[in-house]
Amino acid sequence: MNTTPLDMAAAEALFAFWRDAGVDACFEDAPVDRTVFVAPTPRATATITPIRAPGGAPSIDDAVAEARRLAAEVRSLDDLAQAIAAFEGCPLRAMGARQAVFARGNPQGALMVIGEGPGAEEDARGQPFVGQAGQLLDRILTAGGLLDEAFITNTVFWKTPGARPPTPQEQAICAPFVERAFALLKPRAVLLVGAASAKAVLKTDESIMRVRGQWRDWRLSEGGLSVPAMATLHPAFLLRQPQAKGLVWQDILNLSARLATGAVEPGA
Repeated sequence: MNTTPLDMAAAEALFAFWRDAGVDACFEDAPVDRTVFVAPTPRATATITPIRAPGGAPSIDDAVAEARRLAAEVRSLDDLAQAIAAFEGCPLRAMGARQAVFARGNPQGALMVIGEGPGAEEDARGQPFVGQAGQLLDRILTAGGLLDEAFITNTVFWKTPGARPPTPQEQAICAPFVERAFALLKPRAVLLVGAASAKAVLKTDESIMRVRGQWRDWRLSEGGLSVPAMATLHPAFLLRQPQAKGLVWQDILNLSARLATGAVEPGA
């Protein structure tokens, strides 16, 4: 069967929509007995294989501990950027990334924006959200009167191979640095951009369509700090599905109004 380029583009856009909406399974032609355990194939677990040290023992705990130690020692965002650049515990560093990509924006702003991870453009320029999706994010934040208040970072600081979403392990290793950035910034609200960011920060398996637009409480495991956090759709998704821009605009108006009035209580 010959498939026209238009058909392929439509199919890719549809698949991308369902992926970003949180759909990760589909019905099969015949029922499957889920009470019978079938070991997953290597391909199914390839993206979540534990990081291993040269001796073969898992090293993710060591990497997280080292990240936590380094993050705890820094006293400024500049020092944090240097600590991230020197950190060698994240496996993404050795997967083709040119450099660490930490943050951009206002370090005294009231809003912290957390995306998934840098792409090729960000990897080349050393700043997050500077490609086509980042330009759209800036326009959205500007329209909501939030760009000047925003400090923008990601859940991981090195680009992923093939622009895939970061794995939970990669996010866990970088999480101490993200949490330290929050502790130093003390923002009044956090905007989580995309499904991978929302799941990592809010510790949830809910789809982005279910959690977007809701205020949740992001509470650090240490120090007792907490902040209201809202998830929204990723601008890369909006480039593929522009009809969803209205949903994001609702979220931005909600965020902007609450920052303006100071009413940013979680669960509101």
